[in-house]
Amino acid sequence: MKLQHLFRLIQINHVLSKHRLDEFIQNTHILGPLRFLSYLSPYRWTHSNKTPRGERLRLALEDLGPIFVKIGQILSTRRDLLPDDIADALAKLQDRVMPFPNEQARALIQEAYGEQALDSLFLHIDEQPLASASIAQVHAATLIDGRNVIIKIVRPNIRPRIRRDIDLLHILADLAERFWVDGRRLRPKEVVVEIEKNLFDELDMMREAASASQLRRNFADSTLLYVPEINWQLTKSNLLVQERIYGVPIGDVAKLHANHVNMEKLAEIGVEIFFTQAFKHGFFHADMHPGNIMVDISDPENPRYIAVDFGIMGTLSPDDQNYLADNFLAFFKSDYRRVAELHIQSGWVPADTRIDEFEAAIRSVCEPIFAKPLKEISFGHVLLRLFQTARRFNMQVQPQLVLLQKTLLNIEGLGRQLYPELDLWKTAKPILEQWMQEKMGWRAALDNIKQEIPNWAQTLPKLPNLMHTLVQQAQDGKLKMQLSSDDLKQLQQEVRNASYRSAAAISGAAFIIGAAVIKGLDGYAPSMIAGMPVLSWVFGIWGALLLYFSLTRTSN
Repeated sequence: MKLQHLFRLIQINHVLSKHRLDEFIQNTHILGPLRFLSYLSPYRWTHSNKTPRGERLRLALEDLGPIFVKIGQILSTRRDLLPDDIADALAKLQDRVMPFPNEQARALIQEAYGEQALDSLFLHIDEQPLASASIAQVHAATLIDGRNVIIKIVRPNIRPRIRRDIDLLHILADLAERFWVDGRRLRPKEVVVEIEKNLFDELDMMREAASASQLRRNFADSTLLYVPEINWQLTKSNLLVQERIYGVPIGDVAKLHANHVNMEKLAEIGVEIFFTQAFKHGFFHADMHPGNIMVDISDPENPRYIAVDFGIMGTLSPDDQNYLADNFLAFFKSDYRRVAELHIQSGWVPADTRIDEFEAAIRSVCEPIFAKPLKEISFGHVLLRLFQTARRFNMQVQPQLVLLQKTLLNIEGLGRQLYPELDLWKTAKPILEQWMQEKMGWRAALDNIKQEIPNWAQTLPKLPNLMHTLVQQAQDGKLKMQLSSDDLKQLQQEVRNASYRSAAAISGAAFIIGAAVIKGLDGYAPSMIAGMPVLSWVFGIWGALLLYFSLTRTSN
């Protein structure tokens, strides 16, 4: 450990002492050996601990910097896991971090546009920020053409501070992996790499703008979520300009109630948005704390979410989507054996894990929980219990799923805050079932056929020549195989006997595939071939006859 990192640990201990968080120091393994410093700190004698503990914790996290503020933001959404006083205090970290001065903000804006005068771009830029968060702060502005926008400016000199704390996390992760019992299983190094990637991505406003544009396209025809439009002409690497939106902050529950918003529907829409992003698009907003969400209440019975701040986005591969969807549906059906099988198939637990033992362990966790009414079940608690149980089976943390897990917990915490009776399971199940049907049903198969038609059109004409060449080489003994002479003679004889049947089978299969292609083209490109339905039936019947002939003909 470098000297600067040791100083950082001492500084963390100092900040916690300053805000009289003595109990936190004593209960933290990393800072425990340094707790004697808290007794030497002058703040212990000059600062009172009568300030509410939540406020003291919030102020300490602000003093410690952006990484710690992010941790506080995540914790603030988990009201089912935190006392109300701490959750209320940490909620202020979502958009009320201490702003930097307006003069500095204006200088950064001018620097981004070089010699171009700001008066030629903006009619007005508000001095007071609309919001101030750990990475950037936001100012309202009016463009020269009269459109209202916001300007999001990255905090000055923030990159070195993030670099310092990330380097410290790398050291701690390395120590944890080497000396902690669960270190290798929890893969702390990979988790820190994921955190590092996400934090530095947040500093790139061009990347955030691109993510916002992608999300806007994904929900272009949706009534569930609105994403503001990016002004690409004025957006720079450290400065983002986008359409200004108006709505009620989703954390202002009192105002939502006062406007008679359908809270049950609002909570369910949040769940639907999450699962739509994760499983339909494979691209999701991964920082959906209340500070980043507003509500359009123009139609209180049909509220609409408005998203902002697209610095942290998550992606899921098709394999991850399939495994996760299967896992969710298996949980909904209490099919614990299927859950165990999926964990082994996906490599989340070792391949030599006994399925029956893993199934029994999962059942022991879930059955007592699922005995309750579904609306009383916290998915956060289920996840925590499952992670504790999975330790016995060396289940590894999946860094690519960390953002998804965090976002799901955020959504559930937010949904319960809006509507305490929220049944996440009931809301999510039909969405997943519909997605699975779309991915694996006959409509999906037909869509795949339509997508593959251009490839088949190029490949099908070549099949007869390829099969003829293969059969001819087999009959002439030109196929090279690692077999004995007797085996080769027997195989050649079998090839000769089967050649006619093989040709018939291939021809039959080709005709059937051709029938499927024509059927897929029916209604897809009607101007290409007249009488497609009749032609597809002719191809299909002729192919079936050829296949029947190939299967029933005896060898000579």
